[in-house]
Amino acid sequence: MTGSQGPPGLQQPVSAGIVAALVGYTSSFAVVITGLTAVGATPGQAASGLLALCVAQAVGMWWLSRRHRMPLILVWSTPGVALLAGTGSLDGGWPVAIGAFLVAGAAYVVTGLWPALGRLISLIPTPIAQAMLAGVVLELCLAPVTALTENPGAIVPIAAVWLVGMRVAPRWAVPAAFVAAGVVIGVDMVRQGSTISGSSLLPELSLTAPAWSWAAMIGIALPLYVVTMASQNVPGVAIMKSLGYAVPWRSSMVTAGVSTMAAATAGGPSVNLAAISAALAAGPPAGPDPGRRWIAAQSAAATYLVLAVASAALAALVAVAPAGVIATVAGLALLGTLADALSSALTESAGREAAAITFLVAASGISALGIGSAFWALVAGLVVHLVLDLRPARRP
Repeated sequence: MTGSQGPPGLQQPVSAGIVAALVGYTSSFAVVITGLTAVGATPGQAASGLLALCVAQAVGMWWLSRRHRMPLILVWSTPGVALLAGTGSLDGGWPVAIGAFLVAGAAYVVTGLWPALGRLISLIPTPIAQAMLAGVVLELCLAPVTALTENPGAIVPIAAVWLVGMRVAPRWAVPAAFVAAGVVIGVDMVRQGSTISGSSLLPELSLTAPAWSWAAMIGIALPLYVVTMASQNVPGVAIMKSLGYAVPWRSSMVTAGVSTMAAATAGGPSVNLAAISAALAAGPPAGPDPGRRWIAAQSAAATYLVLAVASAALAALVAVAPAGVIATVAGLALLGTLADALSSALTESAGREAAAITFLVAASGISALGIGSAFWALVAGLVVHLVLDLRPARRP
């Protein structure tokens, strides 16, 4: 074996980890920036949040994979940041969002240390949790449609590249759409004669003191926790089990929670177990020897540290994008999430009414008592579920 091929057994897991990180990052960083901006972050604070997430999850997965010799991948919660985009800014602005991120992180720690909390969350019917997620991301997924009518010259190339990517290499369709968006932004900057300040390209953490409000705890922290557990942590464990790995639940949840809390004051909303990225790093592409695939998580961690440096530049690029461009990339990135959530919510006929009500309330975008629609969707869905579940059984 030549030196360029690397040591035996390393090439495949190292490359698998790099691919997992690149796909995870480029497929959804636009959703992260969109969500953080929606709850009150400035462009600089959104860039800081992206940087903090990259570093926190890199350190967390390095520790977990090295300790347990498993390809345990940590990522940000794409459904969670999509939920933020649908929630919008609350009274108190960015500081109360920071407080909610800290509470969500603490909840992950408690879930790891106190199994009863995990069992309590598991009592929420999966169709209701998935219907809430579908309703939350619906507006973002509609963005490419509305943007197409308002700015077709910018949106058509992005959508076309995404469509070709879905046909040729689905895993890279969204990253390819982002590259197309970058070209569109560059062309627009040339036409407008605008530039990006060099200082804005340098990564920088922006720390914010947290503030606390019940509206943020109920409207952000609770839905963020529920949707992340239901759509990231639990599926992540199931995927790893299907690949032959028994995830150390307590250690993983505590590490995810501590990582979330470490990133929170810099703007990072949630670090959690990966689902899709787990399959990339823990499956056969990471090598024939399952005992060596933990190296893929080490490689992914190193890659995320490199990508963290790009956070400010990407946020600066987002800030000068033409109307609808970034919303289109974010919407395309969430189409798979929407499809999976709707499928999980409505496949079974039993409980379909409760799931439909949950979806409609979440998609409505209503706000009552300063609390967003995600929480009220959970309440409405659970009430309908409980009432209908008490119906007397039909006689044959």
